[in-house]
Amino acid sequence: MQRLLMIAGTALLALTVQASAEGDPAKGEKVFKKCAACHAVGPEAKNKVGPELNGIVGRAWGAVDGYKYSANLLELADGKVWDEETLDVYLTKPKDLIPKGKMAFAGLKKEDDRANVIAYLNQYNEDGSSK
Repeated sequence: MQRLLMIAGTALLALTVQASAEGDPAKGEKVFKKCAACHAVGPEAKNKVGPELNGIVGRAWGAVDGYKYSANLLELADGKVWDEETLDVYLTKPKDLIPKGKMAFAGLKKEDDRANVIAYLNQYNEDGSSK
């Protein structure tokens, strides 16, 4: 019985670690408030100072219709996709990935904040509907 409880506890811990590594969308929604002055997400999202972010996870760089991207982003875009790893690098310090990009935000220093924002954004399809 004790061994069974130990195995169950280990499995629960593994699931907890995996969930935290993937991020918490509810916490990400709170962190996203730092981004909302320039970006929108959801069914009514429109381009602002920055592009709307519906479907950003898995989307090609520079692919939002009607948004005028920086020349630097477009030069670097060649076949690149905003996957979770690339978003994490970008959200850490945008100028490290796109040095002459338009994004003036300094970045999110906390790994958990970045993971949570990515999890929040990953909930949205390109049309703003939930996955």
